[in-house]
Amino acid sequence: MNEALEPVALRAMLESMLLIRAYEEKAAAMQASGQAAGTCTSVGQEAAAVGVVAALGADDLILTNHRSAGHLLARGADPARLYAEVLGKSTGYCKGKSGSLHISAKELGVVLTSTIVGAELSLAAGVGLAASMQERDSVVACFFGDGAACEGSFHESLNLAAVWKLPILYVCENNQWQAFVHRRETMPMDQVSTWAAAHGMPVATVDGNDVEAVYRAAREGIAHIRATGEPYFLETYTYRQRGHYEPDDQGYVDKAELAAWLARDPIDRLQQNKQFSVVEIQTIQKRVAERIEAAWATAVAAPYPTHADLTADVYA
Repeated sequence: MNEALEPVALRAMLESMLLIRAYEEKAAAMQASGQAAGTCTSVGQEAAAVGVVAALGADDLILTNHRSAGHLLARGADPARLYAEVLGKSTGYCKGKSGSLHISAKELGVVLTSTIVGAELSLAAGVGLAASMQERDSVVACFFGDGAACEGSFHESLNLAAVWKLPILYVCENNQWQAFVHRRETMPMDQVSTWAAAHGMPVATVDGNDVEAVYRAAREGIAHIRATGEPYFLETYTYRQRGHYEPDDQGYVDKAELAAWLARDPIDRLQQNKQFSVVEIQTIQKRVAERIEAAWATAVAAPYPTHADLTADVYA
């Protein structure tokens, strides 16, 4: 039987999940009020991001997709700098040139965020090969969704990783929706790990709304990679609670399905853990809310890039 995580670790995971939720809900609210551009949120998927990132080491690398805020914040990104990037301000991680969909943060080991579906899969093999050739003890965590698993780059990347024995942790956040199309319309099975197993690598599918289960599975996968230098595939079975892109009224979503998944909300499930008192939860929620409001205010007050900033690192 798996031992329960220490209270301090669970508390940190809860705070990280609440921070991600608050950050994205604020971003969506600001878009709705005309104060920010639209973005893709990962509301409902917080346990997948936090559980995996908590298992990574300081020297490990991350490649992610258009729903990247959760991975970035779980990795320690400053919400003020993320908001600044969304607003096109010079204090953003990419000096305001990436928006929310292409953020990279070298100091956090976040190699890239890509809005092109499956692009992170295409590049993961190269990053993994570099780590292997340089004999670095780095795991390359590549986050993608079930939609990307339907791209050719999915099979190409997994095949290269298996044949070349690359240290890649593939993390499929199977959130049931591929933009405005349900997974059932594009895949003949429920689990993407079925495809991954055919490439000859170990796989696991876990409840993506249970942060403890995700953490344990990620830790097991990472241990395999460090011991063998070979890839591992982890599928977190979760659900995207908001629309594909803000704004989105989710008119295409089955209401009963959405309600069933809302009842399995990952934050609610963790907060109901008997180790947390009501006062403890309220204290964390207050701290997170204050941090988000301060981050937004800081980003709004930040300057826009100068012409020199805007034209730096831009090539014809």
